[in-house]
Amino acid sequence: MTKPVNFASKTGAALEGAFAEPAGSAKVGGLVVVQEWWGLNDQMKSLCDRFAQEGFLALAPDLFHGLRPSSQEQAAQAMATLDKSKAVSEIGDAAAWIKTLPRSSGKVGVVGFCLGGGLTFAAARYVDGIGAAVPFYGLAEVPSDEFARVRVPIQAHFSKTDGWAKVSVAQDIQARVRSGGGHMDLYVYDAGHAFMRSTDPSVYDPVSAKIAWQRAIDFLKARLV
Repeated sequence: MTKPVNFASKTGAALEGAFAEPAGSAKVGGLVVVQEWWGLNDQMKSLCDRFAQEGFLALAPDLFHGLRPSSQEQAAQAMATLDKSKAVSEIGDAAAWIKTLPRSSGKVGVVGFCLGGGLTFAAARYVDGIGAAVPFYGLAEVPSDEFARVRVPIQAHFSKTDGWAKVSVAQDIQARVRSGGGHMDLYVYDAGHAFMRSTDPSVYDPVSAKIAWQRAIDFLKARLV
């Protein structure tokens, strides 16, 4: 089960998050799990638990600092007003904290959903020392010409029918990453936006989610274990 944790930013500011670790005592890889626009809710905590069950140290930093939107309007406002650069820096702080843990192997990746998917793309460009990035249906918070500089391997998951995080945008990112010699796999699913959100029957697609989850786990284990 996840537990609340506190850790410090590079500036010394206090940050909070939800953390889960696998059974046993062996050193393992770590993951920063980046929230949707709903904040650090039960869905994000359950994902940390699932990643821990797969053998990873999993930390979801609270990028909204206690805010828990209860409506789409509130969530949209929270996303719109979020300082994205600061959020990416805090993702880096979370990755650095994981590396200090006794069970850390020193390898850390980033995986994010919706808002967190976009921030995961940014982490692949701007956070030093991460070994893999797995964005799910997010708009990249990175100038397009910066993607040719990305050296972190990316595995991206998008929806065919998503009118916000469009497949065409993901394809452009992939082309730019590859143009600079980087690695990016792109998978597209016959599902809607947020198809991984198991707590919401209106969007969850269990078939696509199962396939995407296994692809992500295989990718992360190949690079972080």
